[in-house]
Amino acid sequence: MEKLIVSLLQELGEDPSREGLLKTPERVTRSLKYLTRGYSQKLDEVVHGALFEAVSDDMVIVRDIEFYSLCEHHLLPFFGKCHVGYIPKKKVLGVSKVARIVDMFARRLQIQERLTHEIAASIQEVLDCEGVGVVMEAQHLCMQMRGVEKQRSVMTTSAMLGSFRRELATRNEFTRLIR
Repeated sequence: MEKLIVSLLQELGEDPSREGLLKTPERVTRSLKYLTRGYSQKLDEVVHGALFEAVSDDMVIVRDIEFYSLCEHHLLPFFGKCHVGYIPKKKVLGVSKVARIVDMFARRLQIQERLTHEIAASIQEVLDCEGVGVVMEAQHLCMQMRGVEKQRSVMTTSAMLGSFRRELATRNEFTRLIR
C-alpha cells in the first residue's frame, strides 16, 4: 500500500521525498488499515458471548453512540450519532457490545443507508429479539468539502425491524426516547 501512496503523492504533483512527506506513505497505510478494521472483525467475536438473561421485555435503548466511517464513493469521512433500540425476548446484549457492533460496520467503506441496516440486522440476528430500531444522524464531508458544499447538512437514516416496523406505538416510543 505504501508504494501506492507514493504514486498517489506523485500524481497529485507532490514530491514524496520532501521532508514533511517522507513518512506519509507509512502513516496513511496505518491510518487506512485502522479506519477499515471492520473488515477483519466478525459479529460473534465482537459480541464475545456478552448475552445475558432478560429480566423484562421492555425496550432497551443505547443512544448517542458516536461513529466515524468512510464514504465508499469519495473515501471521505462521515460521522455522527447512532441510536439503537430493541425489545428483548430472552436475552439482552452487553451495552458496550452495541457500540462495538456499530463500530464494526462503520469501520468499513460505507454508505449510511447500508450501515444503518447492517447494524439493525446484526442486533436482530444476535438477540432474536421482538424488534430493533436504528436511527443514524451524520455529517458527510463529501457534501461539506466538495460538490454542493453544504456545511450544516445532516443525513438521517433509520432501519426498523420486527415490532419496530409492525407497531406504530413501538416505533413512536423509540423515536420519542431518542430525542
